[in-house]
Amino acid sequence: MKLKNIIGFLLLSMAFVTVACDDDVEYTITEVDAPVLVSTTPENGSTNVSSGDVTISITYDKNVFFASSYADQLIFTGGTVTSADVIGTSPTLTVNVNVPERGTQCTLTIPEGLVTGPNQMPAPEVSVTFTTTGLDQNPVYTLTAEAQRVYDFLQENFETRTISATMANVAWNTENAEQVYQWTGQYPAMNCFDYIHLASSPANWIDYGDITPVQQWWDNGGLVLAMWHWNVPRNEGDTDPNNYTFNLSETTFDIDNAFTEGTWEYNTVHADLEKIAGYLRLLHDANIPVIWRPLHEAAGGWFWWGKNADSFKKLWVEMFNYFEAQGLNNLIWVWTSETNDTDWYPGDEYVDIIGRDLYGNDAADCASQYQTLINDFGNKMITLSECGYSEYTDSTVGLLSEQWNAGARWLWFMPWYDSDNSTTPHADQTWWEDAMSQDYVIKRGEFR
Repeated sequence: MKLKNIIGFLLLSMAFVTVACDDDVEYTITEVDAPVLVSTTPENGSTNVSSGDVTISITYDKNVFFASSYADQLIFTGGTVTSADVIGTSPTLTVNVNVPERGTQCTLTIPEGLVTGPNQMPAPEVSVTFTTTGLDQNPVYTLTAEAQRVYDFLQENFETRTISATMANVAWNTENAEQVYQWTGQYPAMNCFDYIHLASSPANWIDYGDITPVQQWWDNGGLVLAMWHWNVPRNEGDTDPNNYTFNLSETTFDIDNAFTEGTWEYNTVHADLEKIAGYLRLLHDANIPVIWRPLHEAAGGWFWWGKNADSFKKLWVEMFNYFEAQGLNNLIWVWTSETNDTDWYPGDEYVDIIGRDLYGNDAADCASQYQTLINDFGNKMITLSECGYSEYTDSTVGLLSEQWNAGARWLWFMPWYDSDNSTTPHADQTWWEDAMSQDYVIKRGEFR
C-alpha cells in the first residue's frame, strides 16, 4: 500500500473512533427525574387500620433503591419500625411497623434522599399518616341500665385485666365454680350456663324456667354468660329429645331450608327461637344481664349451623332481630371465631365481642391467635370463650399467666367442664391456682 493511502486510512479510522466515542457519551448518560410518589397503602389519612403489625407500602413512579440498613433513619410515631426494604426490582418501598395500641394516630416520615431512583436521583421527603381502629364504645343495641353497666365494666377492663370464668357442668349449675373455690378460696367472676336441653325443658331433671341457679349467682356478685348447643331432630318428624343432635353429620336438618316457610327446618327454628326467647325473658325481667354466645364455632363445620357462611350469617341476623323485637335488651352478643374466617362474621352491627375457643394450644400460640383476631377485628373486644385439654395433641392450654405474659390479653377465659369419663382435666388445680393468683385476674364480687 502506498504511503498516502496508509495515511488516509489511518485518518479515516480515527474519525470513526471519534464519532463512536461521541455517540457513546451522548446516548448512554441520560437525565432521569427523581422518583415521584404515586400512592401509599394505607392511604394517607386512613382511620380504620388494625393495630398490631402493619405493612406500609410507598409506591413511586419508577423503580427505587433503598438500603435496608437505613430503616433506623425512618421517622415513625405511634409505634416502632421493624423492617424496611425494596424487594427486588420494584417501585415500592415496604415498611413494616408495629402499633401496639388501638385508636393511635401514626405518622411515617421518609426523609429526603433516603430513597433514590435511577442514577441515584434523591426522592423528596414523604409522609403518610393513619389512625388505628379504636374499640367500639357502644353495644350493638340499647341495653337495660344494668346490662349497660356490665358492658361498661367489660370495656373498662379489656386488655388491662381479665375475667375468670367457669362452664356449667353440662347445663344449669355452678358446680365448676364451686370446685375452683375449693381449690383456690376464690370464686371465678363469671359462670356460663347452657340451654343445651331446650327440647327437654321443662322436666323434673332440667327446667330453664327455674332461674334459681342464675339468680343466686348474679345476686352473689357473679357475671352471667349463656350459650346454646342448639339441638335439632335428626330427621323430619322426630319428637323424642333423646334423638336430637347439634352435629352436622348426624342430622338431615338443612340450614339452607330454614328460611323457607313451610319446611320442617323453618318450623323447627321458629319454634325454638320462640321457646328460648321465653326463657331469656325470665332473666330479662329479673334484671339479670346476659353475655350471650350462640351458634359458636360455626366455621369449624361440625355443627349444623356451620354448613356454610351465608346461611349461618342469615340465621344469626334472624335470631338477633327476633330477640330485639322481643325486647331482650339485656343481651351482650358474642360471636366465636375459628380465626381466618372473616367471611363468617355477621357484621359489626350484630356483634359486641369476638370469642375464640382453644384446646391444647401453648401460650405462644394463644398469643398468636389473639393477635390474629386483633388484626381482623380491631374494633371489638376479644375473649378466650373456651379453653382446655386437647385429645388430639395430648396437651392442655397454656397457663393463664403464660398466655398473659405472651401478649394474649383476653377479656375473659373459660376452661370447659370435664365429663365423667375424662382422664385428663381441661384445667386442673395447678392451672386454676396459677390463674387465680394473678392480681390482674378478676374474681367474683369485683363487678359489684
